[in-house]
Amino acid sequence: MTNQPYDPYQPYEGHDPYRQQPPAQPQWGYEEQQYATQQWQGQTWETQTHAPVQAAAAETGYLPPQSYERPYVADQQQAYPAPPQAQPQAPTPTPTPTPASAEAADRDYGPATLAGNARITDAQRARLEGRSPVIEPGMQPALLTALLGLLLAVAAPISSYALVVPLVILQAVTAAGWFRLNGMWPARQGIALAFLGGVTADVAVLVAGRDQAPAAILGPLGIWVLLTLVLQLRSHADPDTRMYGLMATVASSALAIIATGYLGADPDAVSVGAAAVAVAVLARALPLPTPASVAVSLLAAAGAGIAVGGMTGLGTKGALIGASAAVCALVGHRAASYDYPSRFVHFTAGVALPLTAAAPVVWILH
Repeated sequence: MTNQPYDPYQPYEGHDPYRQQPPAQPQWGYEEQQYATQQWQGQTWETQTHAPVQAAAAETGYLPPQSYERPYVADQQQAYPAPPQAQPQAPTPTPTPTPASAEAADRDYGPATLAGNARITDAQRARLEGRSPVIEPGMQPALLTALLGLLLAVAAPISSYALVVPLVILQAVTAAGWFRLNGMWPARQGIALAFLGGVTADVAVLVAGRDQAPAAILGPLGIWVLLTLVLQLRSHADPDTRMYGLMATVASSALAIIATGYLGADPDAVSVGAAAVAVAVLARALPLPTPASVAVSLLAAAGAGIAVGGMTGLGTKGALIGASAAVCALVGHRAASYDYPSRFVHFTAGVALPLTAAAPVVWILH
């Protein structure tokens, strides 16, 4: 038996009943030709043990010929095209700020935040630029102050227990506003301690009566100062932080407790003082120069004191109470405007401090 080169596309002569034409011979490269032209020298294992292979192939001659052609590289490139290259984009031009936008940025200030801000503060920028680091709370906090003052003025003649409701709201906003005004937020323990001091003073006045109001107010004030000192001594913070926290907590507690003066004063005096503060703050929020605004506020507060005093029986004394309460309210208003506070400060300290600062005057002059 002569061993011929193995050709997978060569049909078996005399055994193809359909005389199928073999497919075109593929154009193979060097490696394929080398593989196809391998020859067997001598008797192989297949020629010795599998002699009936040709007969089996003749029986299956109806099967279509198989192609061993490898796919071309071009077909692979067509099936898997290369991804398109990203075109470089032109840089977006940075808009140049106009003088109007720069002026608005200098005039406005950022929204209220519950956490610290790492950038330079508006107050520091104002000092570097030679401007005043003071922003007035504006009309919205003034409206809230006027609303809370009217609630105090209306509830005072009804009963002491009716007056406690707006008073507790005032004490809560005072405690939170003072801590936020000092940049200490969230200071939940300090705010809760100051508010608890104000509520304790309210309960003491309700139990002891208006005649014993001085002792009922000064007693909780002394106790809370001592309690704050003990708590700060137990703190593990550094000495500067403990001193700063001590002063803020003492001041916030004192303001919340002093606001109890509305509960210890005469109801008619409370109505006059609260109404005068409401009118003074609204007049102060008008878009007028500062000296003119202050003068208008004092005159409006004195007029409100005369009007409400005439309805309550205080007469001309209402003008004195109204003007004095307006002076203290403007001091609290100024304190809430200092150092470029956020809007959250204006809606806490800006609302509460004018009414809280006027409480001792109403209590003394009643």
